[in-house]
Amino acid sequence: MKYIITTEQLTKKYKNFTAVNGVSLHIRQGSIYGFLGPNGAGKSTTMKMLLGLTTLTEGSFAIDGKHFPADRLTILKEIGSFIESPSFYANLTGRENLDIIRQILELPKSSVDDALELVGLEEFGNRLAKKYSLGMKQRLGLAGALLGRPPILILDEPTNGLDPTGIHEIRSLVKSLPTLYNCTILISSHMLSEIELIADDIGILNHGRLLFEGRMEDLRRDASQESFAADNLENMFLSIIEKDNLARKKEAKL
Repeated sequence: MKYIITTEQLTKKYKNFTAVNGVSLHIRQGSIYGFLGPNGAGKSTTMKMLLGLTTLTEGSFAIDGKHFPADRLTILKEIGSFIESPSFYANLTGRENLDIIRQILELPKSSVDDALELVGLEEFGNRLAKKYSLGMKQRLGLAGALLGRPPILILDEPTNGLDPTGIHEIRSLVKSLPTLYNCTILISSHMLSEIELIADDIGILNHGRLLFEGRMEDLRRDASQESFAADNLENMFLSIIEKDNLARKKEAKL
């Protein structure tokens, strides 16, 4: 089994606050890894460290056998990312917005058409970005991440703010990508029912600590052993988080 992303005791501290606390991830090549946690759990901070957008305080990580920070530029060339809501030049077309990214990445011109086709925007590529619906903007953001078909995608809340139709479209797209070109996807979302439909592996974070990592069947087994409801991901997630929060409250009283 090959892990394409590994972190070892990854930690991020801000003065007296620890946002990410000793997180060790193991993300299998070709898998979709659902990265879950309540607001403020440290998911986005972890993703930003992997992208070099914020510095780590302690620990280390490797991506496709390359180590940070020595191989930072090489690592970034292998990753397509979608972090929070993407922003575009409103008075440029979708195609023109993507072409700016393409030139920065030094990719061939054909990569823009390829990315637009992957996300189903090929017929809207010449429309101004300001005339895109929210769902189309999310897909354009994904197109930016998909330019050049990178082997790794890091997607932070790609369905945020979408209606049910838009959520279904993005979910279907994300689910298809590993088969389309053998990429690996690290995706965070609060839409647990959506993650349950697409993820091969799950990581659950709370207060900066990794509470669980493994396949869905491992999560169900652990939940059953704890006498938690194991019928769906949302129930298992809430039970694990509640148990950890209760344990924290007990520790705080001691």
